[in-house]
Amino acid sequence: MTRLILVRHGETEWHAENRYAGISDVALTPRGLDQARALAAWAGTARPDAVWCSDLSRSRLTAAPSAAAIGARLHVDERLRELDFGHGEGLTRAEMERKFPAELRAFLADPAASHLPGGEDPAAAARRFTACLDDIARLHEGGRVLVVAHSTAIRLALCRCWGFRSRTTGGGSRRWATAH
Repeated sequence: MTRLILVRHGETEWHAENRYAGISDVALTPRGLDQARALAAWAGTARPDAVWCSDLSRSRLTAAPSAAAIGARLHVDERLRELDFGHGEGLTRAEMERKFPAELRAFLADPAASHLPGGEDPAAAARRFTACLDDIARLHEGGRVLVVAHSTAIRLALCRCWGFRSRTTGGGSRRWATAH
């Protein structure tokens, strides 16, 4: 069994303003950079076997100090990207409420079954993300791996893996375990 340590990237400029970042490449704030350094300090002590992250800069900039702290190469995979929020990218919840209230309510009620206008199917995002985690588990069989990614993608993947089902996500067993 491979242990995956799933971590959300550091704070970004948009997250500080409660904007949905999705696949937009948004810079880390000074606080986000501090969070990356704190994660690296933890990694230097915990010594995971590998560090993986999404290809978005906020994830890479959070993960790179941890990889350096353990003397490992940083593995980057676009399948670990955040959910594409479509027309919600860069907007706050209040702005989305004005632009597409019904779709926002459906997304908030069941993000695995409902996507924002022009956005990615959450079930497909959960499948791509868990497929990447499966590949990571195979590559690091029996090890511990730090995975720096994005909050909604992580939540969707965990729901899928733990067997929480909406009408579209499905569930199932995996070759890896998550820490609670």
